[in-house]
Amino acid sequence: MFHSCLLQFGKLHLKDDKVEPSTPESNEDKAAQSLLNKLIRSNLVNNTNQVEVLQRDPNSPLYSVKSFEELRLKPDLLKGVYTMGFNRPSKIQETALPMMLAEPPQNLIAQSQSGTGKTAAFVLAMLSRVDPASRFPQCLCLSPTYELALQTGKVIEQMGKFSKELKLAYAVRGNKLERGHKISEQVVIGTPGTVLDWCSKLRFIDPKKIKVFVLDEADVMIATQGHQDQSVRIQKMLPKGCQMLLFSATFEESVWGFAQKVVPEPNIIKLKREEETLDTIKQYYVVCNNKEEKFQALCNIYGSITIAQAMIFCHTRKTASWLAGELSKENHQVALLSGEMMVEQRAAVIDRFREGKEKVLVTTNVCARGIDVEQVSVVINFDLPVDKDGNPDNETYLHRIGRTGRFGKRGLAINMVDGKHSMNILKRIQEHFNKRIEHLDTDDMDEIEKIAK
Repeated sequence: MFHSCLLQFGKLHLKDDKVEPSTPESNEDKAAQSLLNKLIRSNLVNNTNQVEVLQRDPNSPLYSVKSFEELRLKPDLLKGVYTMGFNRPSKIQETALPMMLAEPPQNLIAQSQSGTGKTAAFVLAMLSRVDPASRFPQCLCLSPTYELALQTGKVIEQMGKFSKELKLAYAVRGNKLERGHKISEQVVIGTPGTVLDWCSKLRFIDPKKIKVFVLDEADVMIATQGHQDQSVRIQKMLPKGCQMLLFSATFEESVWGFAQKVVPEPNIIKLKREEETLDTIKQYYVVCNNKEEKFQALCNIYGSITIAQAMIFCHTRKTASWLAGELSKENHQVALLSGEMMVEQRAAVIDRFREGKEKVLVTTNVCARGIDVEQVSVVINFDLPVDKDGNPDNETYLHRIGRTGRFGKRGLAINMVDGKHSMNILKRIQEHFNKRIEHLDTDDMDEIEKIAK
């Protein structure tokens, strides 16, 4: 059995502000979103996009695999992979795994969105390098937060459960060990500050014996004060032959600069993010004077067209809570999602919505990104998305209405407009995307019925 030194699962809250702004995200927002993605994506994203590869040695042959058997894994690891439900490698695993498992070991920087199988890929690489008979840390994985570390730990436990001698330790705040203690677990996962203490001040770990160093969620990592410096200090303690693997969902300049500091002579893999498009989404706007008129317009839309499932976006928690209550009074099956909920609670709400137990999801911006529910046929912007300065937030608009029109289906987006400022925001969004947003009179039932055709 795969044993681990495991702590009680902590809870990750967002700040208790009433307005949930779009961008820029704080590190806490990014960490919460990343954890939410891990919790709600039990299956791999079906990504058909191309993998871009830049090899350290352009003359080296580029291998990819279509089955896990081709990787010649240890039988207990292969059994663990199949038990987890992986039938064949994902797009990024096809290219990344042969590189990560190659001899001599190769360094890698990889960009890939959540849900593409990157965690399973680097866990497989770590566990493949471990000598179970050696009772000291050989693989070290850094995560930006306690909760994200535990999520990766779950993957390690699942994949390694048939490897009898493998053990896992968590180097996270609160895991108190006595001075002079030596870690016997072969795999250590933790946050940068605690790992640095364990390697230097407390000497629980001998960094010179580490074979594989993984830095996960690099884009979240560098947003936290001190994490970047701590990660670099840890990397400098490692032996020259240690394999360095870095993963990030995004590749902004700051992330790229950080990656180059900690991963010398890397191979580079990019899995392009699937571009969200407005081509399959019909867009309309409704003129209202206040939230009560907006609610009446909603009721008229629901009374006239067949809606499989709908997502309704509000600017504040107060509005979202009020709207969910009003819809419930009208006997709609409503779920409410907002930032004061713990991440695990949000994941449970999304799972219920995905299973069709609620037909309407009322939410603030916490749900704008990355949540794919095939049955969503309508997205309604009860409030238009704006940034902290009151300007149109075009990226959030795209992410919001991109929750419909997915999986090759046509979608419908309806924007509620109240007042001159709101109309100006809508016009600027329309100009930005160069897509006409049609006026809709929700008092005219015949006109409403036409939009669903």
